[in-house]
Amino acid sequence: MKSSKLLVLSILGMFLITGCSATFNAPEVLEDDENRNEIYRNIVSDQDKFEDLLDMAANNEMAKKTLMQNHMQMMESGKMETMMQKNPEMKKKMKKMMQEKMEKDPEMQQRMQKKMKKKMMNDPEMKKEMMKEMQAKMKSNPQMADQMMDQMIQFLHENPEMMEKMKTKMKAHQDKM
Repeated sequence: MKSSKLLVLSILGMFLITGCSATFNAPEVLEDDENRNEIYRNIVSDQDKFEDLLDMAANNEMAKKTLMQNHMQMMESGKMETMMQKNPEMKKKMKKMMQEKMEKDPEMQQRMQKKMKKKMMNDPEMKKEMMKEMQAKMKSNPQMADQMMDQMIQFLHENPEMMEKMKTKMKAHQDKM
C-alpha cells in the first residue's frame, strides 16, 4: 500500500510538473484582442519596457518605416505641434534632433525647408515666431549667422530679381537711419 501511494504521488507530481512547464506561444496569446491590448497597455505604461520596444523597432526595417510614416502624419496633422506645446523640453529636444538630421541629410533639409516655407506663408503668426527664433539663434551663434548670410548671398546671386528687391529694401532702410 505504501509503495502504491508513493507511485500515485510520483505520477501525480510528474503530471503537475509537465503541466506547469507548458511553453508560451506568443502568436496564440496575441490573437485574443483583450490579451493583446493588455500587453500593449502594460508596455506603454512602463518606461523601460517601452524603451526596449522602441530599441527593438529601431533594428527592424518594417518597424522603422512604419514609425517614420506615423511621425510624418503626426507632423502634418498638427498633432506633433500640439504635443510639443505641452512639453517644452520635448520640443527643444525634437528641434535639436531634427537639426542634426538635416545637417547630415541635405535632401531632408531641402524638403523640410520647403514644408516650413509653405507653412509660414499660410500662418503669419508662425512666420513671426520663426523669425524671432532665427534672429535669436543668429545672435547667440555668430558662426551660424555667417553661414546663413552666405547662403542668402548665394541665393540672391542666383535670383537677380530678388537681388534688386533686396538692394531696394536695404537702401530704403539706410535712408531711414
